[in-house]
Amino acid sequence: MALTGTFTRSIDEKLRVAIPKRLRDMVDCRPGGILYVAPGTDGSLAIYTEESFARLADRLAGMSPTQQQVRAFTRLFYARAQQVELDKQGRVRIPAELAELAELGREVVLLGVRDHFELWSARRWESYLGERKAHYDELAEAAFGQVS
Repeated sequence: MALTGTFTRSIDEKLRVAIPKRLRDMVDCRPGGILYVAPGTDGSLAIYTEESFARLADRLAGMSPTQQQVRAFTRLFYARAQQVELDKQGRVRIPAELAELAELGREVVLLGVRDHFELWSARRWESYLGERKAHYDELAEAAFGQVS
């Protein structure tokens, strides 16, 4: 099942953010469950279940290690990816260095993006959305034009 939706959240002083129950239920993540927080794209953080992280790892393992960009991405991604645990209140603690990387403030936006979540600074998400929403049709054409 594809993860969908946009959720405005707050991060507390301990850098904890609540994952909405609907999303937790969709990925069957219960208290004590493991998630992975990693650098995302466009200034976001990506949050993966163990299963989706393993699928991504398998995909990366299938790429040629002789390609410089593959090696660089793999190093940068895995070096900063961290395991986090869902607490009894449905929250995860975002590692400080990743919160800094994504410039997370008190207000954040959590997105369901097919097989993972994305966590954005509210300011950064509004800017990204503002720049791209007028081009939705063009983006859809490019995305679906690449399907074989």
